[in-house]
Amino acid sequence: LIVRVMRSRRLDKFEEFFPEAVDLIARTLRAGHAFSTGLRMAAEEVPEPVASEFRLLHDQQNYGLPINEGLRNMAKRVPIIDARFFVTAVLTQREAGGNLAEVLDNLSAVIRERFRIKRQLRVLSARGRLTGAILGALPPAIGVMMLIRVPDHFSLLLESDLGLKMIYVALALQVLGAYMIHKITDVDY
Repeated sequence: LIVRVMRSRRLDKFEEFFPEAVDLIARTLRAGHAFSTGLRMAAEEVPEPVASEFRLLHDQQNYGLPINEGLRNMAKRVPIIDARFFVTAVLTQREAGGNLAEVLDNLSAVIRERFRIKRQLRVLSARGRLTGAILGALPPAIGVMMLIRVPDHFSLLLESDLGLKMIYVALALQVLGAYMIHKITDVDY
């Protein structure tokens, strides 16, 4: 669970700073430098974790790995759709030709807009997430309160077969309800 949370935070940070790196590479290309120079500048000037991915990509290219293969490796390492868009745009431009700086400018604008909408969705779904948390915590809190305040009623529930069945059904419905509320409020964009 801890690793999953840390991974999620890292990917969120990557998503936040990635448009900055794409803009930097586009400016580097517009200034007349090579794509590899843009990668190096992104590795040096953009915050982590984006910098480490571009540093690895630049180092792989310097050590002889073809840039196409290095870009594909980056798309596999970073499971974010924006990174795949970047890789696809660069690979397509390398095969078909065209103005890569303009393509990267458009891509960074699209990524920023997606990020803005994602934040807006998170704000709009906050009420549902809070409601889900309260509804999820309320039955266990009432159960603990009853156990403390009226232990005779609760012991009757634990001692009878019908009471145990009621507890199992209540727990199953509680888990199902929490799952459904999570699915409703978790908008994947």
